[in-house]
Amino acid sequence: MSDNRVLRMGMVGGGRGAFIGEVHRTAACMDGGVRFVAGCLSSTPDKALASGQDLGLNPSRNYATWRDMLETERSRPADDRIDFVSIVTPNHVHHEVALAFTRAGIHVVCDKPLVHTSAQARELVEAVSAAGTVFAVTYNYSGYPMVKHARYMVRSGEIGAVRKVIVEYNQGWLAGKLEETGQKQADWRTDPARSGAAGAVGDIGSHAEQLTSYITGLEISAICADLTSFVPGRRLDDDANLLLRLTATGRTDEARGVLIASQIEIGHENDLRIRIFGSTGSLEWRQEEPNLLIHRPEGAPQRVLSRGNAYLCDAAKRATRIPPGHPEAFLEAFANVYNNAAVSIRAGRGGLAAPDEFDFPGVIDGARGVWFIEKTVESAASSAKWTTASFVR
Repeated sequence: MSDNRVLRMGMVGGGRGAFIGEVHRTAACMDGGVRFVAGCLSSTPDKALASGQDLGLNPSRNYATWRDMLETERSRPADDRIDFVSIVTPNHVHHEVALAFTRAGIHVVCDKPLVHTSAQARELVEAVSAAGTVFAVTYNYSGYPMVKHARYMVRSGEIGAVRKVIVEYNQGWLAGKLEETGQKQADWRTDPARSGAAGAVGDIGSHAEQLTSYITGLEISAICADLTSFVPGRRLDDDANLLLRLTATGRTDEARGVLIASQIEIGHENDLRIRIFGSTGSLEWRQEEPNLLIHRPEGAPQRVLSRGNAYLCDAAKRATRIPPGHPEAFLEAFANVYNNAAVSIRAGRGGLAAPDEFDFPGVIDGARGVWFIEKTVESAASSAKWTTASFVR
């Protein structure tokens, strides 16, 4: 198998009216290592076929249902069938589709959150382990170069032992009842049947949890959560405020954390930010200014590190395409997740151990994210101060 062959991608979801589908297609194919060749782009057969026609899919690979796509692609010669499927549907569809393709031996890239329940997540973990396939979850913010450099600095001890993390994901787009206007993204994200047990926590809080773990290597051991639905009649939370305790294998102490995930903060667009405070310094990164990383060492002036420079770590350099001073952001970060998963596919390195080596979020990260959502909802419903939330692999 060639180390640089172009991979064939299929897609489930992401048709007419879907924002995220075009993002995934653009990102996956950005660097020429992937080609979009097949799809079932909607749960409605007529819309699926029309969406594929819009995008110029070959009629023989433009499918009315994902089951047709799976069976037909499996029957194709190995050098012609899809190498992987990208799943960009609303959350409630993820489990069945991902499980079927994994069991068929086809690699999967799945949007987050992974599935609705921990039981579904465990079933996927077991399936990936048995199949030995690659399974990536598109927590795209871990694809930013300066996030990778922040991870390098923390893991290298440049800010000492992590004591506290403050991570916020601030949005205002759901401050009113947008779901009643027919807006597609608001409609399914506020519907428990399609979105799952949580609203803002599942949609954007899961990103905040993964970003914290990715950079620091710490995982949540306990949660004290307050979830609110500020918009009258809304069935899922639109604002979340969490206190966290964070730990890692080999640590006897616990760091402390604060996590905010809100979609009713008027004036905020896509304001994901993280501050990490260690025993000898701190770091700060913002998604809306993603090419900069602020380092504040103890007893020394603040430093502003910039994407694309030679002083950055190798992982940040590999994730960079253009010289410093030119904006490089959201689509490119998504592309880095796809590229790293593609490297793993070409190398034949799937299963549960591959993601750390190839630097993309895997099925374990997705399962931990589902556990986080469940424990947050449990904590918010409890009168106890702390809910134990240690994720068991």
